[in-house]
Amino acid sequence: MDAAFTAEQDEIRRTLREILGKRCGPDEVKAAVRTTAGHDRELWQQLARQLGLPGIAVAEEYGGVGCAPADLALACEETGRALLPSPLLATAVLCVPLIAALGTDAQRSALLPPLATGGLTAALAVSGPALATALALTGEDASGQWSGGGRAGGVQARAVATETTDTGWRLYGEAVQVLDGHSAGLLLVAAHTGGFARSRTLLFLVREDAPGLVRSRQVVLDETRPQARIELRHVPAELLGGDGADVLGALAATGRTAAAVLAAEAVGAAGQALARTVEYVRQREQFGRAIGSFQAVKHRLADLYVQVQAARSAAYYAAWDPDQGGLALAQALEALRVTAGEAIQLHGGIGFTWEHDAHLYFKRAAADELLFGPVHRLRAHAADRAGLFADPAVARPREHPAADPTAADPAADPARTTSPPAPPTPPAQEKVAV
Repeated sequence: MDAAFTAEQDEIRRTLREILGKRCGPDEVKAAVRTTAGHDRELWQQLARQLGLPGIAVAEEYGGVGCAPADLALACEETGRALLPSPLLATAVLCVPLIAALGTDAQRSALLPPLATGGLTAALAVSGPALATALALTGEDASGQWSGGGRAGGVQARAVATETTDTGWRLYGEAVQVLDGHSAGLLLVAAHTGGFARSRTLLFLVREDAPGLVRSRQVVLDETRPQARIELRHVPAELLGGDGADVLGALAATGRTAAAVLAAEAVGAAGQALARTVEYVRQREQFGRAIGSFQAVKHRLADLYVQVQAARSAAYYAAWDPDQGGLALAQALEALRVTAGEAIQLHGGIGFTWEHDAHLYFKRAAADELLFGPVHRLRAHAADRAGLFADPAVARPREHPAADPTAADPAADPARTTSPPAPPTPPAQEKVAV
């Protein structure tokens, strides 16, 4: 494995950092999130035209750049440094891989080019606060119960006959915590269908102007990740791919890649929060000297540096091997949370004011853990997938005696001879009051 970055990757990082440094400062971020779209549309188009950012991991045949997901993770590390509010995560990280994996040839040809050029944005809508479960980040759900399971509260899909005698679909229900759902031109809605006999989860395409679709932006902790509530009232929809598509498998694969990208993004935010804190303690003076010269402050910053660098290494490894994305995401989210909290502490009284820039990173850390975590569940699921705490006797069942010639004759296998019985346990001594 060659861990060094290529010249193209270094150029992507340099160009993106230069653009975001000029157009995405803390004041610009606060102004952009308060717009109707929740992001700077002009900056989004500039990133799409100059860098092809939304299509960086899309094949060239569909108008993309044709890079690997690792390049997308590297780019998101830079967007994380600036806390860029944009539909990049919802469009390029969550929806594009699903359309590429499940869509028909006609759907890929019609949707991927405008998504790759930034002319169209998309959002993934799942019912309830179940985004981490749907992406298989915090647990496996082979039955897809997170999509509603035929009960109220989810999104239900019903096949209907249209005027052209083709089978159409109608969706009914609601979904909350839909990233950029209020401004996306295309919605990928996970819905339950089939009733009890053929219960399954499918993905459907819903246009922003579909009749019966109601979208409302929600008030959230982290304004740089705008979320929306989606209400569907017999909304016409188009099935993504075929009726027998492996939707749960595609969502799990997308979740692994998304975890690696989110880990890189969190590492970028943690690194920038640490850098801003180091710069502050160099300038802030107390008792006639910079507070960064005190040994206690040095120790705290050194611990943060080690934690951020360890999370960065894990994120880079996950970009190369997405199967390790969940564990890398857990480490990156923890590093961001600790670093953002220490940044507020080390900024002193001014850091505790709600308007200070340090709170932007703290809000991102808290919101990401609510959306894609928590950290302990990410680690627990990674341990379950690796079989770390599996019982060897259960994981590897014994063979049938008929298949083992030594099973009938214990003398043929000395290891199977009966061990002598254990000596009896001596009775406990009685306590006598003196």
